[in-house]
Amino acid sequence: MAEPKTKSAPLDREVWLKGVKPGRRAEAAQVLALFAGVTGWEPRLWGPSMVGFGRYVYRYESGHGGESLAVGFSPRKAELSLYGLIGGAKAEALMARLGPHRAGTGCLYLKRLAAVDEGVLRALIQAGLEELGARWEIHPV
Repeated sequence: MAEPKTKSAPLDREVWLKGVKPGRRAEAAQVLALFAGVTGWEPRLWGPSMVGFGRYVYRYESGHGGESLAVGFSPRKAELSLYGLIGGAKAEALMARLGPHRAGTGCLYLKRLAAVDEGVLRALIQAGLEELGARWEIHPV
């Protein structure tokens, strides 16, 4: 089986934040604190720019499997990309109250963190963990 492209590594917050574009650095620090507060877990770096909280190992009937972050984010140039938050009916109802956003296949995109309801975003993180935890075992590290 091929080696996974995206691997988990410890995150040095200060070093990582210095590498974030100045226009996104403050938001990245806020989102980092937000995810840490909701999950209670230490962040880990997944690849060069994704910060994840928790991990899960998956294996499908086809035999394909791997490991991925449970929930997380990446402060991209144009938008904040949030991972693991938009599965299930609970998330759909919450997104209606979130504020300006767009959703992709597995990602939630925010242009500005200040434009969304932080309480709803916290609830989305929790809902994402619950939805994932119903299918796979989640590990804090």
